[in-house]
Amino acid sequence: MKTNKMTKPNPDLAIQAQGLTKSYGKIQALEGIDLEVKYGEIFGFLGPNGAGKTTTIRCLLDMIRPDGGIAYLLGINPQENPVKVQTMTGYLPGEMQFYDNLTAEGQLRFFSDMRNGRSDWSYVCNLADQLDLDLKQPIKNLSKGNKQKIGVIQALMHKPDLLLLDEPTSGLDPLMQQKVLVLLREFNRQGTTIFFSSHVMSEVENVAQRVAIIRAGKIIEIAETESLTHRTLNRFIVRFKQKIDISQISRLEGVSILSQNGSDQIKFQTTGDIQKVIQTLGTLPVQDLETEHPSLEEIFLTYYQ
Repeated sequence: MKTNKMTKPNPDLAIQAQGLTKSYGKIQALEGIDLEVKYGEIFGFLGPNGAGKTTTIRCLLDMIRPDGGIAYLLGINPQENPVKVQTMTGYLPGEMQFYDNLTAEGQLRFFSDMRNGRSDWSYVCNLADQLDLDLKQPIKNLSKGNKQKIGVIQALMHKPDLLLLDEPTSGLDPLMQQKVLVLLREFNRQGTTIFFSSHVMSEVENVAQRVAIIRAGKIIEIAETESLTHRTLNRFIVRFKQKIDISQISRLEGVSILSQNGSDQIKFQTTGDIQKVIQTLGTLPVQDLETEHPSLEEIFLTYYQ
């Protein structure tokens, strides 16, 4: 088991994890996860299915016990006091189980009772109205999207200090996805720290202030979302005054030609140092130059390639 250097929580961090490891038999799900999420932050956890997002969240909440490493949520070690941690947090699992014979209202009242009735029922009704959820409908008659709304509401209904959401917009139509993201922004404005996993790059880009990218159980990048989209990948559209030999550009390290219109216009991207690209273009008869920054989705795909 890995020796942990972190002996006490950092008072500035809502989530702290160091060296989290977890295996399922011969499958290594997490390989030394380190995370730091500041109070009041919206933090995106980005990766495809099977990358280790759900396992990380469950280890943070002590719903499964990691093989090694240590974590603190809101300054509390969840292995030492899981009840207190879960009282102060809202959790939305990726696959939530319901009692099908209950109505949506019955299920949410059940969740409220589990928290000793801490939820203001008028507030629960307000959340249901915002998400267009009929509380009187039996769960067995609800669509996947409406069941997801119940999951979102149960995570928010007690106004927690910290939200851990596993794919919060899964199964929702685009309009409802936006409504959920608006709710998350509002919670964040009121001081709630939000940690959410997703493989939908656009929602992470639109909401998260920072993002961690996980691949095969390892964190491969943590950065501010805006800086990640600006520093990792650059794209150019160049029109030349005359025909040129584009091999002068294509052979540069990190350059990939995306499209070519004759031999006087090209579109290319580079993942390397753009200084050599600029120097090379300076020796060519450039008529017009455009640059664009890729979306987080394109950067994500670059990491996985």
